[in-house]
Amino acid sequence: MTLLLDSGALVALERDDRAMWRRLKACVRAGDAPRTHAGVLAQVWRNGPRQARLAQALAGIDVVALDERLGRATGELLARSGGTDIVDAALVSISNDGDDIVTADSGDFRALAAAGGRHLELIRP
Repeated sequence: MTLLLDSGALVALERDDRAMWRRLKACVRAGDAPRTHAGVLAQVWRNGPRQARLAQALAGIDVVALDERLGRATGELLARSGGTDIVDAALVSISNDGDDIVTADSGDFRALAAAGGRHLELIRP
């Protein structure tokens, strides 16, 4: 099981949310780095010098590139689900069955997970 981080999770880390930091540190200690992708990071990265907490958190997070392979998989998932949110679909595309997604907005994830044939647990930050 891998912990996948949506923008709400990264915002929680930046705001120094203790529960989210405990979650991140527990994963890192267990040797299972949480994952996100570059599109999620782009949603929250606005002022690098003022985002020291987020930069610190990113040191323990595997940030997957939004490359051609992931782009194709994401587009196919959107076609199957009828969805339009590229960032959420890409996060589901890098997931595996049984993974957890930390998100403040679970709206699209249920349909995307079903279209991708994955059972994903949705957790609020």
